[in-house]
Amino acid sequence: MFFNSKKYTEEAEKNRKHNIWQEPSMFNMISLGLLASFAPTRPLLRMHKKRIEDSVKIEEKKGDFEQVPIIYFHGFRGGDYTTQVMVDQACKDKGKTGYLKVTADLLGNFKLSGTWTNDKQPIIQVAFRQRIVGIYGIDYYLSFVLPFLAKRYNFSKYTAVAHSLACPCIIRTEMKNWRNKKFPHLKNAAFIAGPFDGVTYLGDIPNVNVLNEKGRPSMMNPHYLYLLFRRKRFNSNIAVLNIYGNVLDNTNTDKFISVVSAKSIRYVLAPKAHLYQEVEVRGEQDAEHSWMHDNPFVIDIVHRFIGIKK
Repeated sequence: MFFNSKKYTEEAEKNRKHNIWQEPSMFNMISLGLLASFAPTRPLLRMHKKRIEDSVKIEEKKGDFEQVPIIYFHGFRGGDYTTQVMVDQACKDKGKTGYLKVTADLLGNFKLSGTWTNDKQPIIQVAFRQRIVGIYGIDYYLSFVLPFLAKRYNFSKYTAVAHSLACPCIIRTEMKNWRNKKFPHLKNAAFIAGPFDGVTYLGDIPNVNVLNEKGRPSMMNPHYLYLLFRRKRFNSNIAVLNIYGNVLDNTNTDKFISVVSAKSIRYVLAPKAHLYQEVEVRGEQDAEHSWMHDNPFVIDIVHRFIGIKK
């Protein structure tokens, strides 16, 4: 008949842990995102005891071959829903129903579910729990998510399919770890609507920046300069596909990313990459930033490029 505070605390803590993978609060996302964005504060995130929830079914590999997974990444404010249509179609194109879903948070916790398939190109869908993070926050995610997966599932190379802000982060991560033999490296990369030299109205005013005849932008933000000055670190064996949108409303943007910003990465990567291809998608609906990842035309191009559809 009396309130048992100890029992209540234990039950509340139990329920909180059980629901750790539900949508975090805005305060949680912003505060942890800020800690992850600055190198001096990142050790605070690593002080947390790590948790791994694993319900993955692992299919036995038959034959002696190297597995090179296809990993799908979302960008700022995205989630598993961002890449879900692409992942579902990839399973159909492969003739495999299973894929591995990975949810990670900035404290280093992982939730693993689904299936690690036994074919040459297993599919991995990555979801960032704290999804309101900028370029430095996604960089931090990639710094521990990729080596964790590589070690757990025994692969050294991967194919990236990235949307929006994840695109420049994939390149930055590759350049940062170019000499690290223990870090998984890119084999192929398909970028969709990548902001390589600014976001519309956040440092990139539509129709102000231009590309010269060599493809070099006249205005370069610090993130673009980071890639430009380190382009020699990009492995020449990597094949790159860059898909961007133009809604044809006189802004030359996909409503969020300008054509110039999206195309500017050609100047950095084309001289180094084993193969570099660009595709511009046009139209008010087809080329909109948040629709591009669900556009059947875009998905078809991506899946032909990475070799899961003939």
